[in-house]
Amino acid sequence: MKNQQMHLKIMVPERIITEVDADKIIAEAYNGFFCLKPKHIDFTAALKRGILYYYSNNDEQIIAIDKGILVKCGANVSVSVLNAIRGENLNEIEQQVQVEFSKAQDLEEASVQALKNLEAELVQHFVDLQKKESIL
Repeated sequence: MKNQQMHLKIMVPERIITEVDADKIIAEAYNGFFCLKPKHIDFTAALKRGILYYYSNNDEQIIAIDKGILVKCGANVSVSVLNAIRGENLNEIEQQVQVEFSKAQDLEEASVQALKNLEAELVQHFVDLQKKESIL
């Protein structure tokens, strides 16, 4: 690692998305955008859903991130988010995000339907139990 770089690690719950040395990091917190450079003071921010940019040797990289947290401590910057998608450009990331959101929406709809079925079953069991009690 060069003296004038930060060590960036971006993680989602199940894996590390990227671990690189970066010259500059730009992200958005709930109170606005910010830029981190190697000599920036130690810093913590709650991140909004959006795009995180990092630069390594003048090469821009972009990652779509879900909500999370960023912690800069010395030369180490750790980013922990719910979901992240790497891409070569914003158009590619947009397409990938739409696919992922569609999958997430389908899963949510299936979960809601399963919950409704469980609730209906539970109500039916209570009705059956009440009928049995009234017979006795």
